[in-house]
Amino acid sequence: MKKLIYICLVLTASTACSKLDLDPLSESSSSTFYDTQAGLELAVNDLYRPSFFGNDSEQFTDNFWHRALLGNSVTFGTMAADDPAALSLWTNSYRAIARANSFLANMHKAAGNTPAPIIAQYEAEMRLIRAYQYSKLITHFGDVPFLIEPKTLAEATGITRTNKEEILTFIFSELDFAADKLPASYSASAVKRLTKGAALAIKARTALEMGKFAVAKDASKSIIDMGPAVYTLHPSYSQLFLKAGETSKEIIFSLPRDQVQNVFNGAFYVRDWIPRTAGGFGAQIPTREVVDAYESIDGKPIDESPLYDPKNPFANRDPRLTATIVEFGIQWLGFGYMPHPDSLTIWSSRLGRRVQNNDTRANANFASFTGFLWKKGVDQSWVDRLAEDNDAILYRYAEVLLTYAEAKIELGDVDASVLNAINQVRARAYGVAVTQVGQYPAVTTTDVAELRKVVRRERRVEFVNEGLRYMDLIRWRLAEKVLTKPVIGLPDPAVQNRSKWPFPGVTPIDDDGIPDYSGFGSDVKVIAQRNFDKSRQYLWPIPSIERIGNPKLTQNPNY
Repeated sequence: MKKLIYICLVLTASTACSKLDLDPLSESSSSTFYDTQAGLELAVNDLYRPSFFGNDSEQFTDNFWHRALLGNSVTFGTMAADDPAALSLWTNSYRAIARANSFLANMHKAAGNTPAPIIAQYEAEMRLIRAYQYSKLITHFGDVPFLIEPKTLAEATGITRTNKEEILTFIFSELDFAADKLPASYSASAVKRLTKGAALAIKARTALEMGKFAVAKDASKSIIDMGPAVYTLHPSYSQLFLKAGETSKEIIFSLPRDQVQNVFNGAFYVRDWIPRTAGGFGAQIPTREVVDAYESIDGKPIDESPLYDPKNPFANRDPRLTATIVEFGIQWLGFGYMPHPDSLTIWSSRLGRRVQNNDTRANANFASFTGFLWKKGVDQSWVDRLAEDNDAILYRYAEVLLTYAEAKIELGDVDASVLNAINQVRARAYGVAVTQVGQYPAVTTTDVAELRKVVRRERRVEFVNEGLRYMDLIRWRLAEKVLTKPVIGLPDPAVQNRSKWPFPGVTPIDDDGIPDYSGFGSDVKVIAQRNFDKSRQYLWPIPSIERIGNPKLTQNPNY
């Protein structure tokens, strides 16, 4: 069984942890905390807790909908200065920064009893974590207060915002330091800690999000050059996100989770994801938009491919579709899955008999409004245990390959390495080697505009439900286009035209990969209307509580 970083992560309070639970801008009150190796280790381990790491919520995007919550401040366009998501990101990031600053200012106190290589590693980890926090802050808020040494509350009161470009230069420098000092990997029995690859992956993603394509290219290339002994694509896309994939060489950084150690999601969370017939709520649902984003097996979008059939939408599609979304008519988690309005009963392989089908809205009003359920990362254990403890993957090698490709495309530097990077990811989806070009739709064009469309579509389907789509929409300036469209679902059973089930026709898709359902009339149902205010929402608001405490903090435009 893999070892985990459990100190504080498991949320069992300890005296040492409580000493570090401080105001985000204040310094530890302990004058002796950093005097020993044990104190240093505890301080570093504390910053691996889940509240300090994470990608954006998929609910902020056009990939995801929650039946009960209906929307959120991003997709409803209601984000304001008191927004809980903005306050949580701000508070947790500055809390981690304050603890890193305190550690870096005091770690020398343990020099007499701690080996120098240990201190050097911990320093690199802390500087990486601090840089990671700042990368989240500047990509979401823009200019932010910049603190690299401990401050008292009184000193923090007058701090103003620093230009994000200055902070970005610091982030890159700190990540370079960490990449130089941290090992490429640890032994299989060691805890999961930050590595050289993690530092470079954070640098690559941050650079891409900030439009620094040369930096993104070089950081990604450094990871690629580490070779397959360190990082390589997992042979199975679907298995990567299950327990079987937790030790994969594709994973660059993940947060370990385990039910035995009380780091897991319980029954209520699980039921939101699993079918109603299997005892769940079926409330967390994929959108029709994300289903339509997957190409046909000829490598063409569905509105261009003769292989696509809207009445059989899962046939002849990129295999990642059925690895991500539950296909109609299959046995899933011990029960058949079929949202057709006339499928009132369904066969259960688990029970060996037919049962009432609660995943059709003809039987259950709150069955999936789109007809879709998530499959990616879900397995039978979710139903059996009503618990979910898959490791949370934050960075993986497929992202590095597509970042490298996109950066070179944006730089106008298209060569064979760009095609190879994209095709490695595409080939893995089909379970074949990149050289087997006759067994998957290999990309061969060198046209920059076409490649831009390809890599953007590839990112969407490869990273579905991993928290990357939101920042892609922001940095591509597509949020104002995507997040103002309605969420589309199936018509109510009483008015569903059975001859047009599940889809009434081929969905038109534009050059940005955005579908248009306006021509389908009553053959689709509007579940909800999204809204995105382009005059302000490309940045998040500075939390009002921070500005009350420090009037010198200016607000982002139009909040």
